Amino acid sequence: NFDGVHLGHQALFARAATLGPVVAVTFDPHPGKVLQPDLAPRLIATFDRKLELLEAAGVHGCVVQPFSREFARTTPAAFEALLFETLGARAVVVGSDFTYGSARAGTVETLSLAASTRGAQVAVVAAVTVEGVVVSSSKVREYVLEGRVEAATRLLGRPFDLDGVVVKGAQRGRTIGFPTANVDTLNELRPAAGVYAISVRLSDGTVFGGACNIGTKPTFGGAEVTIECNLFDFSGDLYGQRVRVAFLERLRAEQRFSGLDALKAQIERDVVAARAVVNRTRAPS
Repeated sequence: NFDGVHLGHQALFARAATLGPVVAVTFDPHPGKVLQPDLAPRLIATFDRKLELLEAAGVHGCVVQPFSREFARTTPAAFEALLFETLGARAVVVGSDFTYGSARAGTVETLSLAASTRGAQVAVVAAVTVEGVVVSSSKVREYVLEGRVEAATRLLGRPFDLDGVVVKGAQRGRTIGFPTANVDTLNELRPAAGVYAISVRLSDGTVFGGACNIGTKPTFGGAEVTIECNLFDFSGDLYGQRVRVAFLERLRAEQRFSGLDALKAQIERDVVAARAVVNRTRAPS
C-alpha cells in the first residue's frame, strides 16, 4: 500500500529506477479498511500526501487499484495477468516477503515464474533495517502513537507530518503571550499527547519553527484533543490557511498545572527547548 513511503518503500523505487521508468501499483482504500475495518490501521498519510511522497521518491506514475471484497478474491494467476498483460510490466520489484492474490497464495517464487513465461523479470529487495529495526509502516505507526517521533523519522527518512487547516480555538494562548494556531486535520495518525518541537510549512511555502501541544489542555479542564501550534517569529492571521506540521522531537508529556503562572513558566521553557531542536534539525518541506 506504500503507506508512509518509508525507507523500505524507497529501496524498492531505487531498485526499480535501475530497470526503467518507475510506476507504483497501490490500492485504495487500504485493504484493511475493507477486510477488517475494526482492526484497520490508522494510515500514516492521506492519499494525496502519499501521491506527493511517491513523486518525491522518484516514482514517475501510479496505478491505483480500487480495493473491494470482490477484488480481494482475485486469484494469483489473475493478478499476474493484471501486472504483465494488462499493465504490460517488463520488470516488477517487490520485497522479499511479498504475497498476492486471494488468501495471499501468490509468492515471490510464483511471481517470478509467471514473469519468466512472459519474458519479464522480478527483482527482490531485502528488508531494510535501521539500527536493527526492520522498517515497516506498522513500526512507524507504533512509534508515532507512542510519541517517539524521532524514531519514526529514522524509519521514514523524514519527520512525520500531517496536513490541516487552521481554525479558531479558545484563543487562551493570546492571553498568556503564546498565540497558537489550532490545526484541524484529516490525518488518521497523530502523535501521542504531549509537547513537540515542530516545523510548519504555510501554504505559500514559507517554513517556521515552532512548538506544538497535542492534548486536552487539562489545566483548563478540556476534553477534546486539539493540535495547538505556536510559530516562532511569526505574526499574522492564519485562519483558514492550510499548513503542514512536521514533528521533530517530543519535549515532554502533557501535564496539568496548578495555575496560569505555572503553565506560562513551563511554556517558556518549552519554547527555549523547541528553538534549540529547530535550530539543529531543519525538517524538509
